[in-house]
Amino acid sequence: MSKRLIFHIDVNSAYLSWSAAEKLKQGEKRDLRTIPSIIGGDMASRHGVVLAKSIPAKAYGIATGEPVAHALQKCPQLILEPPNHQLYRQYSQRLMELLMNFCPLLEQVSIDECYMDFTEYGRRYQSPAAAAAQIKDTVRNTLGFTVNIGISSNKLLAKMASDFQKPDKIHTLFPEEISAKMWQLPVRELFMVGRSSAATLEKLEILTIGDLAHTNPQILESHMKKHGRLIWEFANGIDNSPVQTEDSELKGVGNRMTLKQNAETSEEAKCALRALCNQVAARLQKYGQYAGMVSTEIRYASFTEVSHQRKLAASTAEADILYRQACLLFDELWNGAPIRLLGVRTSKLTDTPEPVQMNLFDYTANWLL
Repeated sequence: MSKRLIFHIDVNSAYLSWSAAEKLKQGEKRDLRTIPSIIGGDMASRHGVVLAKSIPAKAYGIATGEPVAHALQKCPQLILEPPNHQLYRQYSQRLMELLMNFCPLLEQVSIDECYMDFTEYGRRYQSPAAAAAQIKDTVRNTLGFTVNIGISSNKLLAKMASDFQKPDKIHTLFPEEISAKMWQLPVRELFMVGRSSAATLEKLEILTIGDLAHTNPQILESHMKKHGRLIWEFANGIDNSPVQTEDSELKGVGNRMTLKQNAETSEEAKCALRALCNQVAARLQKYGQYAGMVSTEIRYASFTEVSHQRKLAASTAEADILYRQACLLFDELWNGAPIRLLGVRTSKLTDTPEPVQMNLFDYTANWLL
């Protein structure tokens, strides 16, 4: 059996890159990626949060998730571009369609990232790095934006590799490279180690991923329960999860997103919900399915999980409808605590939209019109 070969593809500053690529296509002379710029809020109200930032904006200390007003204080000449979620959904779809030409064994995990099981396709190329370079360059030359690609033998290490130096880079992180490339990193940079977990680990004098890898997992479990064991495994590069290319028997279509930073405002959380609903809708449409039920899931920074679901008035595959329902569920669920993970899932699938039964008031209104 061939050794697994997994690629993780991540768009560099997706929202800003996609807005910049579209503006250049429409004749805009300046590239948002090369000047201090952000996606989020608007100049008139100075409200909202930073959803994405350019590298020049990052040089001013501007961070994703911070209030736009704070970002403008750091850089008064900052260019603000409002988000365009319909555009982002289109660019995401184009990306996934292009990537499927290289490898159909693809699992999209958010609007701007996916995994590919390249095990059986790697033999067509001189090396895994050569395959990744061709993919990366094709995305840039065809679609006008850049991606990072991480290469490894499992999903965890591939994702960690893609987060190394950016943008437009390829990195490997095979098990034999863990000690040299990963263990010296701060523990907070390990996937699934959020702010709360990092604080707990630092109290235990666990400061690097290497420190975590060499800690007795029983000690971690005594302080962090099952999560302690999970992050110990991740620090040692252990992950056997498969690349999931289809939902089992299409009983439901959904996705979950572990946030790069805990969401602490409703606006931040609903931005993530929008991305999730866009992806879920795209997959429903791909499968020719309509959802009659939607559920929203929240995992807090404390790793407590809550979820709620509701039946839809009519089955749908429309992102806007799913998003409105997911937000209503979110408002019912959220207790104001920092959020680590969000999920949206649809169920009660059918291959034809169910007819909507009009009530007397609808009928009268339409008759009067």
